[in-house]
Amino acid sequence: MDMTAPEVFDDRICVLGEGPLWHPLRGQFFWFDILRKRLMSRIGEETLEWQFDEHVSAAGWVDENRLLVASETSLSTFDLNTGESEWVIGLEVDNTVTRSNDGRADPFGGFWIGTMGKSAEKGAGSIYRFYKGELRKLYGDISVSNAICFAPDGTCAYFTDTHSRQVMRQPLGPDGWPESDPVVFIDLREEGLNPDGAVVDSKGCIWVALWGAGQIARYDPQGRSLSAIDYPASQMTCPSFGGPDLTTLYATSAAVHLDETQGGQTFVLQTDVTGQREHQVIL
Repeated sequence: MDMTAPEVFDDRICVLGEGPLWHPLRGQFFWFDILRKRLMSRIGEETLEWQFDEHVSAAGWVDENRLLVASETSLSTFDLNTGESEWVIGLEVDNTVTRSNDGRADPFGGFWIGTMGKSAEKGAGSIYRFYKGELRKLYGDISVSNAICFAPDGTCAYFTDTHSRQVMRQPLGPDGWPESDPVVFIDLREEGLNPDGAVVDSKGCIWVALWGAGQIARYDPQGRSLSAIDYPASQMTCPSFGGPDLTTLYATSAAVHLDETQGGQTFVLQTDVTGQREHQVIL
């Protein structure tokens, strides 16, 4: 696999960069700084950001101008032209302990979103799926929800509780709801590695950010390790494929309780691997 070395896409420091999203209609990359409650983007040399009143963490695209944005209390549409939000459905509205974390649109038009304690309280979070107006809890007792992504053929989803150091594989039915129990797909306990955000490429390989290790690791569809990319930030949080041919790998990072020159920056590199087009959220 041929790749260039990671370069800085945006040098603004995120306390907790997350939720990278390439909007296929706009040809524009978005990401969040969860702890600073902002959505970020750039067009060429122009930097963009939108400030929210509560933590925001992940999004899917609804149409050319609207994102479905996950916050600590709701899923809402956000108009990129006007900056206006419209409430869609509540998310743990009465739970002041938690906020949203990792999320991604699925191949069926649904949206999966995880929650976690604002101080990573053990077992405080859950993972939900929003589909055709319904928000259904899929898993509870989650400490740090992450790695939500999907196989290209839609037959399975992946997710992790980062504290477990295991990435799970969840078989899906024809409408995208889980069928049977999830099984361990990647076990990183012996290596002491912490799986964070993840994305699946067009060949079914999963790319997992390793929090604290300064890497994004690639595994084949059977969960076998293939390669790893080193980054100049130790707290890598999530990869995302984008660019006109989906061969550009973007990656967010964090600078939580540390002082690194490039910690919290957002990175980019060119690969010879094609990612998946981000799926549209159908409201």
